[in-house]
Amino acid sequence: MSLLTQAAPGDTHVVIETGQTALVIRIDKEQIPTIVHLGTKLRNAAEYGTISGNGKRGEDYTGIYNSVYTPAGSRNLLEPAIQVTHADGNPSLDLHYVRHETQPAGDGVVLTKVYLKDPQYPFEVTLHYKAYQQEDVIEQWATIRHTEKKPITMQKYASANLYLPAQTYYLTHFHGDWANEMNPSEVQLTEGIKVLDSKLGTRADLFQPPSFLISLNQPADEDRGDVIAGTLAWSGNYQLAFEVDPLHNLRIIPGINPYASAYSLAPNQEFTTPSFLFTYSSHGKGGASRSLHRWARKHRIPQGQGNRLTLLNNWEATYFDFNEEKLSALFKDGKKLGVDLFLLDDGWFGNKYPRNNDHTSLGDWQENKKKLPHGLGYLVKEAESSGIKFGIWLEPEMVSPKSELYEKHADWVIKLPNRQEYYFRNQLVLDLTNPKVQDFVYDVVNGIMTKNPTLGYIKWDCNAVIYNAYSATNPNQSNLFVDYVQGLYKVVERIRAKYPTLPMMLCSGGGGRVDYGALRYFTEYWPSDNTDGLERVFIQWNYSYFFPAIASCNHVTDWGKQPIKFRTDVAMMGKIGYDIVVSKLTEPELQFSQEALKTYDRIKPIIWQGDQFRLSSPYTSDVASLMYVNEAQDKAVWFSYLVKNRYKAGSVAPIKLKGLSPDKKYTIQELNVYPGTKSEINTSTATYSGNYLMTIGFNPQVSSRRESVVLEVSEVK
Repeated sequence: MSLLTQAAPGDTHVVIETGQTALVIRIDKEQIPTIVHLGTKLRNAAEYGTISGNGKRGEDYTGIYNSVYTPAGSRNLLEPAIQVTHADGNPSLDLHYVRHETQPAGDGVVLTKVYLKDPQYPFEVTLHYKAYQQEDVIEQWATIRHTEKKPITMQKYASANLYLPAQTYYLTHFHGDWANEMNPSEVQLTEGIKVLDSKLGTRADLFQPPSFLISLNQPADEDRGDVIAGTLAWSGNYQLAFEVDPLHNLRIIPGINPYASAYSLAPNQEFTTPSFLFTYSSHGKGGASRSLHRWARKHRIPQGQGNRLTLLNNWEATYFDFNEEKLSALFKDGKKLGVDLFLLDDGWFGNKYPRNNDHTSLGDWQENKKKLPHGLGYLVKEAESSGIKFGIWLEPEMVSPKSELYEKHADWVIKLPNRQEYYFRNQLVLDLTNPKVQDFVYDVVNGIMTKNPTLGYIKWDCNAVIYNAYSATNPNQSNLFVDYVQGLYKVVERIRAKYPTLPMMLCSGGGGRVDYGALRYFTEYWPSDNTDGLERVFIQWNYSYFFPAIASCNHVTDWGKQPIKFRTDVAMMGKIGYDIVVSKLTEPELQFSQEALKTYDRIKPIIWQGDQFRLSSPYTSDVASLMYVNEAQDKAVWFSYLVKNRYKAGSVAPIKLKGLSPDKKYTIQELNVYPGTKSEINTSTATYSGNYLMTIGFNPQVSSRRESVVLEVSEVK
């Protein structure tokens, strides 16, 4: 087969561009759509037509190795993006270009739709590309519909199918478990397929998230190298496939996991895949993450450019053992500390089966009359009279086998009728594919909010995975995993529509559900139940490649051996909260915490809305160091931590700063100085140019005596 060195006469090009990036689709005379470019955009769009078949280095026997959405069963030889069986049993698919259209879709957003159709069947796929111009992010998804006489079966239905040529490919992915989230691994991809996936149903990214980085030609660092950062906006089973093809080009196919999910699609119904979000950076991993942060704050996370509440949680103070008197005392402690809100965690509900441990009561969302005889309304008013708001913990997707809900509605539970029940954290999952269950979960939240309209916060937990997957009401059992997530989204979409400004934390026993599908509805997420300050340096470091600081809930707790200053400094790199017994703090600890919260209130706009720059990695240095710089480049907050406490470990040399204006003059002042100690940074009168700080650097004086240091960098006006 001869290779075209450039486009043939009559070829059409569909060009999707952001401020820096271009994705170019070529339509040949046979109406076959292929990707010929993904990377830095050209200044002259006419030159896209001269690109060869996207770096083909030999014979492509199919002509569609670089298909824009590879169909299975016809002439394809590689991993497909879509595989279907038609109503007549034919297992093949061929997708030809029909037309495309481009239209504005908001401030600085352009939506391109590419319509594809099988020439033999009334089967259509529309590829959607939303290009965020200023944020340099592309959001891609597919819609699938048909008008065949009977339902068709979709064995696979990916969200995207990218194609890239390079000499080498380095995949950075993340793995872990409860309290051990987001450990990075970097591997070179070789010929064949590397698959990252989840089969857990709910809490789907307990073992690994649907997020990754790909470096092209050489491993990228923070500031140098060509990088794609990608993440799938889906809260259920996912699959990320990375295939190096026979011509040594890379195919990236992200989407819903086809495992146990052959999907029956009725005629005239439309199936929409989850969004795949990606950004291309020629300025290393840091450039990619800053693009995703800006996009998420402006376009995805509710109130992403607004405010957040600091909270005090009762969990480590009381666990399940509390009453109104204890809680009222904690309200006063919260006000004394200086937080905005008190969050009542697990254990407040259930009467026939009181929630005194984690073995009962999930599903019975009525106030426990013994612990809370006057109900939640009393607590809301008590908290407000103490000067803070009141929030509540819920786990509404779950049910305890020992509960009134289970006794009344066993058919609402996901479980096989002829298998022994098997529990994850002593609980089972409600069947959110059932509209009655969706209404029940919505009514739980809406009922609490209707009775307590000034309730200030909901922590939404999800601790179980799906065992023995079976729905008593879903006619298509293999639709269950997909329909579950869509049912969840229907519920939270209703809640968000009625309560658009209600702060809601996305929790899943830690980082078991951190994705932009759910973060369309939740203002923030819980990265990990591991709140050890040193561990959190690493965990938060890796989440920050994909998610902005404003969405990361970082709590000061009694986990870990670090002093409270270290734990507080780490928690400030996001949305700070507390889960401590305030009455047990020493006077200096209380004074420090109160002052730190006042400081945080002043600097949080820089952390939440500023650009993040990683300066020194905890994986390669004694010191982890990163900074946040505001848009005007006149303020920055710089965090540094000792992470390897060996002999003479510390910041033995200056650390070069990033993101400042080289022409501006800056002063440096230490924040969060512990009572009774003096700062070793005596620079209140010294000034430095941004050029100096980014070329020569500055030593934050991190050592075993100063294990965490927070510095404020301010322009001299």
